[in-house]
Amino acid sequence: MFDEIEFDKIKRLPKYVFAAINEIKLKMRQNGEDVIDFSMGNPDGATPNHIIDKLCEAAHKPKNHGYSASKGIYKLRLAIADTYERKYGVKLNADTQVCVSMGSKEGYVHLVQAITNPGDTAIVAEPAYPIHYYAFILAGANVATFGLKWNENYELDEEAYFESLKETLRNTMPKPKFVVTNFPHNPTTVVVYKQFYEKLVALAKKERFYIINDIAYADLSFDDYVAPSIFEVKGALDVAVEGYTLSKSYNMAGWRVGCFVGNQKLIEALQKIKSWLDYGIYTPIQVASTIALNGPQDCVREIASKYEKRMEVMIESFGAAGWTMTKPKASMFIWARIPECARSLGSLEFSKQLLEEAKIAVSPGIGFGNHGDEYVRIALIENENRIRQAARNLKKFLKQYQK
Repeated sequence: MFDEIEFDKIKRLPKYVFAAINEIKLKMRQNGEDVIDFSMGNPDGATPNHIIDKLCEAAHKPKNHGYSASKGIYKLRLAIADTYERKYGVKLNADTQVCVSMGSKEGYVHLVQAITNPGDTAIVAEPAYPIHYYAFILAGANVATFGLKWNENYELDEEAYFESLKETLRNTMPKPKFVVTNFPHNPTTVVVYKQFYEKLVALAKKERFYIINDIAYADLSFDDYVAPSIFEVKGALDVAVEGYTLSKSYNMAGWRVGCFVGNQKLIEALQKIKSWLDYGIYTPIQVASTIALNGPQDCVREIASKYEKRMEVMIESFGAAGWTMTKPKASMFIWARIPECARSLGSLEFSKQLLEEAKIAVSPGIGFGNHGDEYVRIALIENENRIRQAARNLKKFLKQYQK
């Protein structure tokens, strides 16, 4: 009998909390039940036609069918640099400060692999998108966490954030090398303003740590809010990198196109590790992505407006059903506190019952860390009629707890 060999690295990953919801959802659908699915941030809209047309045109050229550049073709890296100059007023070197990735998630994981030594420490505020801390765990590093706080408008409580961050820096050994930020935030939708990055960059220079900033949802902002880039702050290029993706802004999630930009040392580390690991994204996809960034941006505003309208319908209809929510300033999510009458269930049990009894799938907050257990994340990936249908189901479901 073969004595099994243990894989210690993979054992550091816990069971994926969302798997429990996915298993129930799959069984229900196999049984022919109609599940209204708000559980995954998977855009339901089509990629704009002018981007698809460019993909088809480029795919008909035989020269585009070979291996591509792992760090991205030059025209796409230049389009990313031009986008940053146009939107944020920052000049980036397309060769040394930009790296294309297969979605921002792949770029993030490989960046962490490239720059992290075993035993290093990173700081991640919770709740958090799980890969933001588990990428470091997979790299043999450690993660220190603290609770994220915000006001009633889903704006970051900066005073509490920096108080917790400084305390964590003082009390964590070895001293943290990295701080991960993500605004507009997934899952909480919390937003920041430029002054937050000014304080963070100054602290990074004083305490000697790098900032890894994720702005995947920056283009999905509402009302008068405009999400900033960390590179609007003078000196940020000395201490920071930033991840961006075309997945949400252009409904291109399955295309897997993202990037990291910023500090030359960190970007060159990412470029180097990717040169060993992959041969780049299919060239026609990169060509079409160049058109997405350089072409008309009306489609981005239309996509953001679609999510905003869905938010408003959900807040109104779910509110009438007994679940009060607040409209966020950005993202494609609502971070909703569980109705008080059912809060004692905890987010996982609440999500299971909501799915089994009301046929509504959401993501339990506990999956984003212990600080999220009174909440669920709702992805606005169903149309307005489906949202209203979910509200009718919800009203019946909540009656059992409203006694």
